Amino acid sequence: MHLPKITIVGAGQVGSTAAHLMAKKELGNLVLLDIDAGMAQGKALDIAEAGPVDGFDVTVTGTDDYADIEGSEVVVITAGSPRLPGMDRAELLRKNVRVVADAARQIAHHAPDAYIIVVTNPLDAMVCAAQEVSGFPARRVMGMAGVLDSARMRRFIAEELGVSGKDVTAMVLGGHGDRMVPVTGSSTVGGIPLTELLSQERRDAIVERTRHGGGEVVELLKTGSAYYAPGASIVEMVESIVRDQRRIRPVAAFLNGEYGLSDLYIGVPAIIGAEGVERVVEIRLTAAERQHFEESVAAVRGMIAEARQGLDANGS
Repeated sequence: MHLPKITIVGAGQVGSTAAHLMAKKELGNLVLLDIDAGMAQGKALDIAEAGPVDGFDVTVTGTDDYADIEGSEVVVITAGSPRLPGMDRAELLRKNVRVVADAARQIAHHAPDAYIIVVTNPLDAMVCAAQEVSGFPARRVMGMAGVLDSARMRRFIAEELGVSGKDVTAMVLGGHGDRMVPVTGSSTVGGIPLTELLSQERRDAIVERTRHGGGEVVELLKTGSAYYAPGASIVEMVESIVRDQRRIRPVAAFLNGEYGLSDLYIGVPAIIGAEGVERVVEIRLTAAERQHFEESVAAVRGMIAEARQGLDANGS
């Protein structure tokens, strides 16, 4: 049986968690790449040694050499700086756009046929940078955010109603951040519209909690940020590509006229399969949701402009 080669750039908590989960599902042979070769190799060895217990039989290797990603079918970029206390969004963007741009150049050189999934924040701007620097077709470059945000929303709905999260569907659009757009009108529980199960007040409370879901985890941890749910969300996207599942998932995808927008990466539902982002799916939004979506678009366009300036300043 052919096993695809999957590379994760960044062997931190998110990258290593995703690698372990992918290994358990035997999605492919894995490469963990990090500028700290010892950390990448150590975590790769640790994951590989879990194989006899977890029951998986794939290779997991660690490296700091991009030559080792040759032949990768999917490359996930998690590398970058977290947002530290006192660091504003612009500073984070300037630091991480250099990291993502370098990774994209290396991927284009060593794995020119790969699909790229970007996880680094500020997410939407980083996806745009990765696509422009790599020169890959837009369908082969996407961002992981909506899958995570929707998972959080599904969990919050399940908690509110006291039901299984397996029966909850939810969709979060827009940029990854405080201006994301949780779409309650498209949320269901066991096929029943959420609007029939919860009051407007309770739905609004879930929307707000979803928008600040990542911050809630950071506040509780005090040092560091979420990695279990982000890692699981990465795996869902990778699996949809390598197993051609053609799942409809909210991802940061390039728009070319959909939702009346162009030249923009932002969170929207899309069919994800062996061809990457195979089609963006347009859903009906209420007037209020449309307004929030347009506000999110404006914020993302501003970040993309800043990212492009950073690329120009660094000669990328």
